[in-house]
Amino acid sequence: MKERIRHFIYLCILIGIDQASKYWAKATLQKDGAITLIPNVLKLQYHENSGAVWGILQGKAGALSIFTIFILAALLFVYLHIPRDRKYTALKLVFIFIAAGAVGNLIDRMRFDYVVDFIYFELINFPVFNIADSYVTVASILIIILAIFYYKDTDLDFLDQMFCRKNTKQEKHKNP
Repeated sequence: MKERIRHFIYLCILIGIDQASKYWAKATLQKDGAITLIPNVLKLQYHENSGAVWGILQGKAGALSIFTIFILAALLFVYLHIPRDRKYTALKLVFIFIAAGAVGNLIDRMRFDYVVDFIYFELINFPVFNIADSYVTVASILIIILAIFYYKDTDLDFLDQMFCRKNTKQEKHKNP
């Protein structure tokens, strides 16, 4: 139980960092304009994104909010079924980062009908994004790295058991 409380605190801190950064962007960049950090490379620039990641699905804040709530429910379900073993700590933390990113952007959508974005990689003309987007992107890459290089196939059997529990029981009855 202590681990889950600690993870909840981490989640709240990450959401707080995201929301504070967006508050700063709204208060500073919206009023004063863009700030160049590295000329022609990195700029902080206020942007209101009424769509999803990288600006897709513009104007669909309601549908995106509902979708996000379903994703968060699925994340929570899987998180609660991850075995209580130290080797799964990295996986749990990655889930916390994904949840923090999803909640951070959900808060924006529910408050403003858009997400505040402000980080712009000018060098590659990458779409403007925010801290929450970074949480989700980096955590998703880490899940892939963990699955390929850290966990063995048997370490992730809990996923099969979790989602295929009925099928596994039925197969046992068919093949005595």
